[in-house]
Amino acid sequence: MNARALVVAAPSSGSGKTTVSTGLMAALRSRGTRVAPFKVGPDYIDPGYHSLAAGRPGRNLDVVLQGAERLAPLARHGSRDADIAVVEGVMGLFDGRIPDGAGSTAQVAAALGAPVLLVVDVRGQSRSLAALLHGFRSFDPAVEVAGVILNRVGSARHEEVLRASADEIGLPVLGAVPRRAELAVPSRHLGLITAAEHGAAATAAVDAMAGLVAEHVDLDAVLALARPLPDGPVWDPHAEIAAVTGAAPAPARPVSGGLARDLHAEIAAATGAAPVPARPVSGGPIRDLHAGIAATGAVPAPARPVVALAGGPAFGFGYAEHAELLEAAGAQVAVVDPLRDPDLPEGTSALVLPGGFPEEHVGALGENRSLRMAVARLAASGAPVHAECGGLLYLCRDLDGAPMCGVLEASAAMTDRLTLGYREAVAVSASPLFPAGARVGAHEFHRCAVTPRAGSAPAWAWRGAEPEGYVVAGVHASFLHTHPAGNPDSVARLVAGA
Repeated sequence: MNARALVVAAPSSGSGKTTVSTGLMAALRSRGTRVAPFKVGPDYIDPGYHSLAAGRPGRNLDVVLQGAERLAPLARHGSRDADIAVVEGVMGLFDGRIPDGAGSTAQVAAALGAPVLLVVDVRGQSRSLAALLHGFRSFDPAVEVAGVILNRVGSARHEEVLRASADEIGLPVLGAVPRRAELAVPSRHLGLITAAEHGAAATAAVDAMAGLVAEHVDLDAVLALARPLPDGPVWDPHAEIAAVTGAAPAPARPVSGGLARDLHAEIAAATGAAPVPARPVSGGPIRDLHAGIAATGAVPAPARPVVALAGGPAFGFGYAEHAELLEAAGAQVAVVDPLRDPDLPEGTSALVLPGGFPEEHVGALGENRSLRMAVARLAASGAPVHAECGGLLYLCRDLDGAPMCGVLEASAAMTDRLTLGYREAVAVSASPLFPAGARVGAHEFHRCAVTPRAGSAPAWAWRGAEPEGYVVAGVHASFLHTHPAGNPDSVARLVAGA
């Protein structure tokens, strides 16, 4: 039977969705409920806290980046063996891509057939809450607003008035959370500090959210509100790769397999905490089962190419499905931390550099000269190198004056200008990932500039903007974030090139 699902949304950003969603995940898990965590939209940061809360990879559901047809299959994939899928929304319930609203929380809730639990920041409100709730509940008949959590309640009297207001329109109040300034998680220029960077304080913040929600929210009512995901196909990385390559799909692996990011391990590494269960070793040899079989005298299968995937505090913007697709395409995936590892994993024949916050770690990245030189040698060999946003910065000559890999003849610097939004992009130049003319849904979110733009072929173009990114030899580097589940052919091409 499919897991039950519930969407946590709000009238606007800043209402407390992340606190309530993360607290719900952790509080339910503490009672023995198996929780599958999801986030609407392209955000990488909230899923890191979700992973800590639920004890399994946080995943994203994004209409623009993945395609509407994949939402429910991806939700079923990510919630296998779970009791409930808790989906945190993005911005306000009906906010999405401008101007058509694609990718809104409401669209995702409708696609999943999941009821919405609305988190309302009630500061400065009393009976007006009834009008707000009535408007959100009646605006779109395809979206069921089924309950409300009152957030930042000022007093017992305030709560009493608000509950009476919700009763006027027949919407149940499932919780009333008081104001608690100590739950604030530090933020910076692009939002919250990532869980991996925040270290032990991230775990403490999640524990505090769980305690707050457990004390002030009716968890039994939340579970009763959730509804089973609709029946249908389950997203399968092996089937996705087979569909774009024409090969027979390999047997599916467990959802928890592969190299989904392990926030517990990253935080332990950053804080010196007790070791956690082992994960793939970065920067060292990888066990080759084919070689082991060959030693017995049997005919070995072709070796699987090693694809290094950057991670750690500086490059934490990755999706769990990326490693799953790489493995399904035949790669051995090995995590490398550019802050600590002196070399690429043995036998690396391709490199993926996701986004993150390299600008916050320029000193340590610059000091790790041996790895920078290894990346430069790999790129010079013509091997596939896929870099997005923070990965692009790392490939430049320098970032805010600190030396980087020097793969691109360009300099990167932080600016005061925020660039943000979905892009419908076209590949301008053929690369190891995309043929010229390929169209993708992508997202851009940064405060950086890379100059000069000239010197190599551009990666992308879209309406109203100059061509962006770099394609040179095997390197595809750009500010745009794509989702591999929406572009499985790009993953298959990279592994084939490796």
